[in-house]
Amino acid sequence: MKTQTLLFSAIAASILVGCTTTQPQVIKVLNPQTHTIKFAEVQVPTTDAQKRKIQASSHIIIDGVKTKTRFRTIVKSGDSFGDNIFGLIYDKNAKPIQSEDGSVKISHDNDFSSLLPVGDKLFMVSHFETAPAAMYISELSQNKKTGEIKVKSTKNIDFSKFGGLWVPCAGSVTPWNSHLGSEEYEPDANAVSADGTLDGNEHYNNMGAYFGGDMKAMNPYDYGWTPEVTVLNESGDIKVDKHYSMGRFAHELAYVMPDEKTVYLSDDGTNVALFMFVADEKRDLSAGTLYAAKWEQRSSKRGGRADISWVNLGHSNNANIQEALDKKITFKDIFKKMSVKKDGTCAIKSFTSINTTNGAECLKVKSGMDEIASRLESRRYAALKGATTEFRKMEGISFNEKDNIMYLAMSSIGKGMEDNKKKGKDNNKYDIGGDNDIQLKYNKCGTVYGLNMISFSTPKATDGSKINSKYVTNSMYGLISGTPDKSVAGNKCSVNGIANPDNVAFIQNTNTLIIGEDTKSGHQNDYIWSYNLGEKKLTRIQTTPYGSETTSPYFYNNIGGYGYLMSVVQHPYGESDALTSSENMAKKARNSNDVKAYTGYIGPFPVINK
Repeated sequence: MKTQTLLFSAIAASILVGCTTTQPQVIKVLNPQTHTIKFAEVQVPTTDAQKRKIQASSHIIIDGVKTKTRFRTIVKSGDSFGDNIFGLIYDKNAKPIQSEDGSVKISHDNDFSSLLPVGDKLFMVSHFETAPAAMYISELSQNKKTGEIKVKSTKNIDFSKFGGLWVPCAGSVTPWNSHLGSEEYEPDANAVSADGTLDGNEHYNNMGAYFGGDMKAMNPYDYGWTPEVTVLNESGDIKVDKHYSMGRFAHELAYVMPDEKTVYLSDDGTNVALFMFVADEKRDLSAGTLYAAKWEQRSSKRGGRADISWVNLGHSNNANIQEALDKKITFKDIFKKMSVKKDGTCAIKSFTSINTTNGAECLKVKSGMDEIASRLESRRYAALKGATTEFRKMEGISFNEKDNIMYLAMSSIGKGMEDNKKKGKDNNKYDIGGDNDIQLKYNKCGTVYGLNMISFSTPKATDGSKINSKYVTNSMYGLISGTPDKSVAGNKCSVNGIANPDNVAFIQNTNTLIIGEDTKSGHQNDYIWSYNLGEKKLTRIQTTPYGSETTSPYFYNNIGGYGYLMSVVQHPYGESDALTSSENMAKKARNSNDVKAYTGYIGPFPVINK
């Protein structure tokens, strides 16, 4: 299918030599897709009763055929199945961790849950966004007449050989049917105190419970990776990995492209980077080359527009990095460090000034430590190599296979993405010492970006090295942005537009992009949207209770003859969404059941044939 393009420059197209092209920026115009989808609109919750419940589309129309739908719960945090409790947190010795009052700890931070058919059985792998974290494998039952799915049994997945599991956030299903998770907000290894604690880092200090309170038993470099869980057979046997080859940073999501070897990796936080990993072999993420994006701005309008080139961070594999972890390599083993001068430079020329999540620093990689630095300190290393580390709240990723466009959510545009400002006011904290590549207008409501995949015969990184992938993006542009608007009480972003987009999911063979929110004050209640890319029209398809977050929206077209849009309602009553200073969100919960998280789906749907 030939794709039309809209040129944004009068400059004649030049011959493409790789990712570092100066040809005109293009935004693709979608061709009509095979199938049309229309969800029933869900109203904005305005009453207390509406703000306490899950609202979801009552029906969906696919190619003119109407099907009734609703939100259906698969399981809630704290539900028991025999001796196992969904969301119970265990320590390294497989014993339940206890709270101060003696009760066992159960996480209500359900996040990504994958549906994995294996033979004649259906499994679900679910991870919980806490520290210590939990990941569960559940066997599901599916009603063949109605499509309804429920949990039959569940059990905890052991991560003790990796030092536990840390703050897993979003996730994806690989083309080879495995659960690909994440570990967000990696701890700063340079800031750990002599007693093993990390001042101001609640996640890290809470993680000590996994080791029975022994903080010195922890290694900060054990956290910030990409876990993968493969269900091996119908008995539910599993294989568990952490892919050190893909780098360590605040992993929000790893998304594998159709070639089964190129992976895009989003980095959540302030002054972060966009990464791309190209595996040596298909379906094997244990070895490959890591790249980081360089933003070359072409416009500051509508969320910005830029050419993207790729900085080669080098090749590595799981085994080499595992060896470094076993040796307890420290930050000081990797880098020499000095303070940044007031003018943003370094006093010694052999040092390089950078500005990342950890602020402005002058660093120098020690001799022989480049490979280790590229994986244990991927973001810092990327900045040293010239990549852009100014992105803010980088979130979910999805891909439109027919039009060769990737979608990436940026929850807010601010700080490093501004031009020496913070919330529109002069402030150089996030740009001093760095390159100040991104210079956009502050938008607390966020933007979803489109990234075009251009077919290269020999795509190249900025150092001239060949990139062994056909899925290399060379452009990025704002697709849809939220609009600041306080006209509806309790909301700082328009209720008719997105607020702090988080997870995204494209429904293949349609024009439909699903956008989930993670917003505190933008919308008092978080929404999930359906966005028609051709009509540029948003439809609100789900709202969630006070203080919750929409996580895990992920579309499965054919599971046992039914389609499902997975949806997790994380930590109800857990955030103070647009409350007055005198209110406490936790007190809004009427009982202990209110705070339980929902793992469920909107549907079921008819299968969409290609």
